[in-house]
Amino acid sequence: MDISAFCRQSRVLIVAGKGGVGKTTMVAALAHMAGRAGLSVLVVELEGRPGVASAFGRTEPLEYAESVLRAAGALPDDGTGDDDEARTYPPGTVRARTITPDDALLEYLADHGLKRVSKRLVSSGIVDIVSGAIPGIRDILVLGKVKQLERSGSADLILVDAPATGHTLTFLSSAGGLVDVARGGPIRAQAAEVVELLSDPARCQVALVTLPEEMPVNEVIEAAYLLEDKVGIALGPVIVNSCYPAMDGLDAPADEAVRHAGAVLDPTLVSALEKARVFRRTRQQLQSGQIDRLAHELPLPQLQVPFLFADTMGPGQLDELSDALAVGIESLADPSPVAS
Repeated sequence: MDISAFCRQSRVLIVAGKGGVGKTTMVAALAHMAGRAGLSVLVVELEGRPGVASAFGRTEPLEYAESVLRAAGALPDDGTGDDDEARTYPPGTVRARTITPDDALLEYLADHGLKRVSKRLVSSGIVDIVSGAIPGIRDILVLGKVKQLERSGSADLILVDAPATGHTLTFLSSAGGLVDVARGGPIRAQAAEVVELLSDPARCQVALVTLPEEMPVNEVIEAAYLLEDKVGIALGPVIVNSCYPAMDGLDAPADEAVRHAGAVLDPTLVSALEKARVFRRTRQQLQSGQIDRLAHELPLPQLQVPFLFADTMGPGQLDELSDALAVGIESLADPSPVAS
């Protein structure tokens, strides 16, 4: 499948997964890959993590206002001030921002003629008071802003770094719950529009991230079925992160391989090589078994991303991960045409 076609399957891609599986890193890699394919990309961070920005070499934290992580051509200067949604960015540009319930509420109130009192209302803890009375309202504020960004058309692809899997189901199902219990008014209308977004595969999909290990695989399988059954959201390929690249020559013991090569090594070094060989072979076998189990129990395409032997994540590592994602996507079959 063509990279651009893959990225254009839905305008919003929510990336979710268990904490510690590299979900935020995969968001950065997907954004970089889409940018290199010539798409305008917006990354939405919900929990203030620094991972996306640092992967692009940025040291400053993300804010509610958009920041450019990857520039492509001259950036717009059209006199629109801070209204990022009114700007048109060159193809290949990657931007990022955070969205919090408080900031989303401030903007909502300002858009409805309450700008003068909006900050005072938020600083008084009104969001906490309202969220106690209306469960799910914080999630609706955030998802409502994502919906607004999607409708604005300011980016070809919006990547949302979702909360950890345990909260993702609640986060995405809150709109449906409010639609069921609210009789009317702006809150129900907002929730209904969010439900429309989440239930339209051309507008929104979820990509789940996991590791090739037993517990993360168990959780991603469970999360996939819950998201389909309770939220009704379409699922894209599962991203399997930190896969050990296959290595040949691991069947022969280290001392035998050394003799075959005609080398003479210190016995201590040979012993260390043997431990490394056994560890690597065992690790590959365990990962292969979990990847096969995932394919059997969850019939979704997989994008396998290699384990990087690096202390930090920066632009160089981002290139490697993006390349791996691109290779996996290019091996996917093109989607079947919809019958007219």
